Amino acid sequence: MNKPPIVIVDADAIIAQTNPDDIHHQKASAISQNLIEINAQVIYPVMAIAEAATHMQRVLNSTASAYGTAQLMIEAGAQVAEVNKQTIATALKYFSPTTSKKNTLFDCLVAAVAQEYKADAIFSFDRFYVKRGFKLAEDLK
Repeated sequence: MNKPPIVIVDADAIIAQTNPDDIHHQKASAISQNLIEINAQVIYPVMAIAEAATHMQRVLNSTASAYGTAQLMIEAGAQVAEVNKQTIATALKYFSPTTSKKNTLFDCLVAAVAQEYKADAIFSFDRFYVKRGFKLAEDLK
């Protein structure tokens, strides 16, 4: 029996799943359904939850959505990955002074968590991860 794939979730996927107006909402919903069907172990880095909630609060102007999303993670029993000093040290392998301003330390932390958990994929729409050698969740079957 094959072990379920491990998938690390980035903030953009959380936002896309929760915001019906997001350009990736339909695709995120389909990917989420596929992850359920293949029984994936889905892990949410704590800072990805915080980044998504901050985006909802500041950009989407919805403190209620931000709060509700964070609360849902706890109530639904989502698997949350902690970030520690070693995670940050690992993230610095993906981050540098010349990194694009679109590829933030948050992205590098997600990559570090994926590396730590030996993830099979990252649930994101950001090509940064592919460029760093990771597979995206949309490519899991």
